[in-house]
Amino acid sequence: MNETGLAIYKRLLSYVRPHWRAFALAVVGFAIYAASSTALAELMKRLIDGIQNPDAAFRFFLPLFVIVMFAARGLGTFLSTYFMAYVGRYVIHTLRCDVFAHMLHLPGVFFDHHSSGHLVSRVTYHVEQVAGAATKAVTILLREGLFVVGLLGYLLWTNWLLTLLFLAVTPLIALVVSYVSKRFRRISRRIQNSMGDVTHVASEALSGYRVVRTHGAEAHEKRRFEAVSEENRRQSMKEAMTKAASSPVILMLVAVSMAVLVWVAMAPSLLKDMTPGEFVAFITAAALMVKPVRQLTEVNSKIQKGIAAATELFGLMDEPVEEDRGERVPERLSGDISFHDVHFRYGPDQANVLDGIDLDVAAGELIAIVGRSGSGKSTLVSLLPRFYTATDGTISVDGVNVRDYRLAPLRRQIALVSQQVTLFNTSIADNIAYGAEGADRAAVEAAARAAHAHEFIETLPNGYDTRVGDNGVMLSGGQRQRVAIARAIFKDAPVLVLDEATSALDTESERYIQKALERVCEGRTTLVIAHRLSTIERADRILVMEQGQIIEQGSHRELLDADGAYAALHRLQFQDTP
Repeated sequence: MNETGLAIYKRLLSYVRPHWRAFALAVVGFAIYAASSTALAELMKRLIDGIQNPDAAFRFFLPLFVIVMFAARGLGTFLSTYFMAYVGRYVIHTLRCDVFAHMLHLPGVFFDHHSSGHLVSRVTYHVEQVAGAATKAVTILLREGLFVVGLLGYLLWTNWLLTLLFLAVTPLIALVVSYVSKRFRRISRRIQNSMGDVTHVASEALSGYRVVRTHGAEAHEKRRFEAVSEENRRQSMKEAMTKAASSPVILMLVAVSMAVLVWVAMAPSLLKDMTPGEFVAFITAAALMVKPVRQLTEVNSKIQKGIAAATELFGLMDEPVEEDRGERVPERLSGDISFHDVHFRYGPDQANVLDGIDLDVAAGELIAIVGRSGSGKSTLVSLLPRFYTATDGTISVDGVNVRDYRLAPLRRQIALVSQQVTLFNTSIADNIAYGAEGADRAAVEAAARAAHAHEFIETLPNGYDTRVGDNGVMLSGGQRQRVAIARAIFKDAPVLVLDEATSALDTESERYIQKALERVCEGRTTLVIAHRLSTIERADRILVMEQGQIIEQGSHRELLDADGAYAALHRLQFQDTP
């Protein structure tokens, strides 16, 4: 980023602006805190002077003054602590949701270069660091800054010459305090609050971003994430309320104890050999400056730490989102697909992954794609829902360039089933109807029956309401795959992409899934990436890819008769074991 640290900090403080009323109440609290804390020195002066010139009324007035002073300090502490926490948690909530919403719309290439765990840490740890700079540092600057100003004013009013002498040693005090603070930081370890639910939801949505997008569920995921983040904010505010209330309560107990002590100390028998009031008040005010000066010396490191995290966080938020300039909104595609001289590479300095792809697929045709790992099969089908954008050439659906379609409506027309099934930690019914609000249970069950999943779902403890665990951990591989196929059937999209959907399954599971796939492919344009050639023999056409090019195409029988690359792959898989 080219922004200076000050510009970044201003951008950060813009998240505080919507909550200016709460912030203003916090400032009032800071002012009350500073005034009442400074009044402690005046209390000492009045105490000493009262001891030298005692009277009956003063003996009762001074304890009352103590209670009022500490009550005001408690009120100021509560207002400043609670409302700054209120602003801080809202800053965290808003910033976290903005970062998460932005990441949901970043292009596929971005996710290829960043691990989901690293991205989740941006949403959790980095946001907490940034919020510390936006609110905690401001808290210290206002609270301790106003306190120091009040104490300096009182010192100057009491004795300006002694004040100047006192200020002369302030730099030495600051150096000692700074050294001690750094030592404490070195031996201390940081304890972070648990962010389990927030991290879990964010990790699911980011690792399964393709499923989220093909089902047009970005808004659903935003709402889901906002809900868990809001719960985190509420729990944090309960903690803040406890902290904000406990401090003034303890202070009031101390104030009452001190009031009793002062009342006792004012007894005539104890009024001997006391230091003059103004001198004691001055020493008291000077001693009170140590803590705020120490905290003010530490605030810069907190600000710099927050700015460093903000630089990385805002750098992420400034990443360009997926290009979505299309205007066409298809009602329902027929499924005619055309690739014309398509090239693709992941970066400007990298070699082509796809090199001159020409392919026409008729509506309702079943196309199988085979080839060695790295030949470009998955990349080719990823261009269709625009997870990636072709470097050169054009891709058309129903005669319209895919760039001319709006992304969300285009992706609603495409169903995706991959080898790595993404399931969310909710019920089986919600997984099947993913992206559809208020789905009809009968339609969900019909999709499950078509996917040969109804039988095993009925045997589960809660049937369709059974939670599947983190990424479907409660289900077997074949069961997860059938749920994914049921989801594709429920979506009822005219274009279906199957990316090695059966390659890691046992024979029985594969048999079930083959039947399910035959059902789901009916009347749809289907692109199947296959590892096992036995699963694609009935395809209308088989494409053989090698180094980003289509080197052969035809039916299963035609390719075997041609005795080329496909025939060699077939012999490799079906050769007799000696």
